[in-house]
Amino acid sequence: MTDATVNQPRAPLNLRGTRFKPLTWETLTPAQLAMVDSVMSGKRGSMQGPYNVLLRSPELGNLAQHFGAHTRFNSSLPPRLNELAILMVARFWRCEFVWWAHRQIAIDNGLPAGLVALVLGGRTPADLPVELAVPEAAVFAFCHELIETRRVGDATYAALVAQFGEAGVVDLMGTMSYYTLVSMSLNVDQYRLPAGEHPSFGDADRDTAN
Repeated sequence: MTDATVNQPRAPLNLRGTRFKPLTWETLTPAQLAMVDSVMSGKRGSMQGPYNVLLRSPELGNLAQHFGAHTRFNSSLPPRLNELAILMVARFWRCEFVWWAHRQIAIDNGLPAGLVALVLGGRTPADLPVELAVPEAAVFAFCHELIETRRVGDATYAALVAQFGEAGVVDLMGTMSYYTLVSMSLNVDQYRLPAGEHPSFGDADRDTAN
């Protein structure tokens, strides 16, 4: 963070946390300030989500958020399918905030609402409608198999490579990896949904503050 930036009025951090006390501008170390500046100057422009946790280890946190920005905004997969992977990771970890934050983004990017409902219901590739587009089916099957078995069979791997190449396989795994870290961070923190929002999985706290 430059001296000029420090002298400018600062936007509210709006950090939230349960186990991890919300940090403030006054309590941030130089390394934490550098991470905040990097996040706030990027495409996210917000410190919601895992950052209050990741700031506890700012060097790792800054590397992680740069990795996350790449997986979200620069993946070789179409945004709707990247969001499908994020939702499947959120469903596996039962991470309410990630699901809440990305469900509408996925739909706005063209992911069918019916497919989102199948993910929420924990359905398997065998439950997918026959008319589902091939790219959606390939990403769903890959994510489901990798999450559930920690392995991917030859047919599932070949189907994804046929759609997106080897780079697509790596980019998809990168997205799943980052949002696994995000989900773990938020679940360990017991991070709550914003006030007035209701859990999708039925077992998470929400922020009851006015």
